[in-house]
This record gives sequence, C-alpha cells and structure tokens, in this order.
Amino acid sequence: MAAALVDGALLPGDVVVQEGVLAGLGLGRGGRGIAAPGLVDLQVNGFAGVDFLRADHAAYRRAGDALLAAGVTAFQPTFVSAPEADLVAALRRVPTEGCGPRVIGAHLEGPFLSPLRLGVHDAASRRAPDLGLVRRLLEAGPVSAMTLAPELPGALELVDELVARGLIVSCGHTDATAAQAHAAFDRGARTVTHLFNAMRPSTPRDPGIAMAALAREDVTVQLIVDGHHLAGETVLVAWRAARGRFALVSDAVAAAGMGDGRFTLGGTQVTAEDGAVRRADGTLAGSAASIIDGVRNLHALGAPLEDALAAASSVPARIAGRTDLGRLAVGAPADVVVLDDRLEVQRVLVAGVAVA
Repeated sequence: MAAALVDGALLPGDVVVQEGVLAGLGLGRGGRGIAAPGLVDLQVNGFAGVDFLRADHAAYRRAGDALLAAGVTAFQPTFVSAPEADLVAALRRVPTEGCGPRVIGAHLEGPFLSPLRLGVHDAASRRAPDLGLVRRLLEAGPVSAMTLAPELPGALELVDELVARGLIVSCGHTDATAAQAHAAFDRGARTVTHLFNAMRPSTPRDPGIAMAALAREDVTVQLIVDGHHLAGETVLVAWRAARGRFALVSDAVAAAGMGDGRFTLGGTQVTAEDGAVRRADGTLAGSAASIIDGVRNLHALGAPLEDALAAASSVPARIAGRTDLGRLAVGAPADVVVLDDRLEVQRVLVAGVAVA
C-alpha cells in the first residue's frame, strides 16, 4: 500500500501482517492504495436482500459477504420495533461467528420510542419503558446496544440498567427537550441514533436533543450520510461541531446493494427507488447505501479523508467500547480495507485473511 491510516493520519509505506495481526506499519516505499481500518457499522437492518429480523444463518452469510465487499469488517445487526416474540426469535438467531464480518452484538432500535417520532417503526409494536421486557430481551441473545427515547416515563431507569450491564445506550426516535436529553446523558447515555432524523426539531429557544448532543463533548453523534436523510449543509454543521465524535452509520436495509425494487423492513413493505428507501406513505425507511458510500459522501462535502475514514472506523469502535476494532496498530487484529484513489474497495482482510 502507498499509505495506511494510523492514529488519524496517513502514514506512507506498506503494512505487514503476521498470524492475523499487524506486525509492521509504514514500511518501505509501499505500493498502491490506502490501507484503512476495517469499517465498523453500528446500524445495519439488512443488506443484499436480507432483512436481519427474519434472517437465518445462511441469510446472515449472504449479507455478510456483501458487507465485506463494501469494506465492513464489524457490524451490529439492528432490529426495529417488533412484537416481543419476534425480537426474541431474531436475537436467538444472531450469529456470534461464521457470517464473514465480526458481529459486535445486536442493536435493538426500540421498542421504547416516542409515539411522536416513530418514523417507519410499527406503532403497534412500540412499548412504554418496561424493565422486565428489557431483561427478557437481554436474556434472549447477544444485545450490545439499545436505542430509546429518554423522555418517556421510566426510560431513565432503563438507562441505568443498560449502563450497569455495559451496553451502549443511544437516544433516538425521541421528542426529548434539551433538558431531558441532558438527564439521559448524565445517567450514561453516550450517543445519539441518526442525529436529526426522527427527533424533535431544533429551534432557537428549544434546541432539543440534537443541539444538546452537539454541545456536549462527551456525547458521540451518529449520522446517515446517504444524500437522502440529511442535506449537505446539515452534515457539515454536525461534523464541524462534533469533529472527532462524529460517527457514520449506514442504516442499511435489505435494499442495500440490490438496486430499485420492493423489500421488507421488519414487517413493513418498503420500496427502493433512485437510492432512497421509503414506505408507501413516503416516510424514509432506512437506506440503500453502505457505510463506504457515507465515507465518500462526507469526504466529497469537504471533510478530510482521514476524518471521513475515522468516522466509519475508530469513532464507531469507540462507541462500541471495542479497542480491538477500528484501528491499525502493531499487535492489533489485522482487520483492513484497501481503497483506491476513488475510495473503491480493492481488498478486505479480517484477522489477516483476505475475505473480499
């Protein structure tokens, strides 16, 4: 490789891999391409025709192969609000290995969401905060993250429980005021799901959760930069306010990598057309883009390449509390994506093995 992204800077020279770990960085004159940490996507509802809520192991493998081809070496399969039985069944099917990329754990996006900010989530599956339900879901499978609306009565008790168990607590699909958001952040919620989307709008005297998150240096924001969810100016304002704590997510659904057509998200029929995925009423329903598309889009808006790549690797790895992911360092697992000058994926390694 001509250079490698190391500690937020491009280091000229090649990388050396031995026995699944990185043994050397910046060696020799290098060749062609940029070696970056394998991409880490914290919100993937589905991919390549697969909806993870209904997926079996073979379907996870198909989606995993497509995610690897898009540079993703670690991800959180994400489940939208659904009946308890469906969530339990989906959690029991989450693979711990054998689907290609590393599975960080499941991201439960709901069901404890604001009825005012549901987006495409099924209203009948939304629930008021319920500690018993949380504990049953955590027992069902490898949950690593939960998105909830912190303003709901009882939500802060859920935050306490999840934080005590070491899970990622993210605020999203929420009508929280700034004060309600700060209360959740003070209790241990440390990130926000798809900033600006499905949350209380910000005004000069009612900044809401979005501005509260941007104002706090201890909160990391996650954004969908697919060209449909957010205007470019909105992305840039967030990136400039939260540089270094700005994470990209794809929010990919089954339509990702498949082109136009009809797909499902949970139990909802959605249509992909011209890169956007929508429910029949026009509501955005996840994305057809991959996280490498978000890297390209963020870089095209003016973010330095190093920042755009970090937003899809080291920053989400930090949210997940995974020091073994999202970085190139001697002794670290050799999860590497090699990109050309157009940021097209040329090669992918997981634990030093070429997988795409």
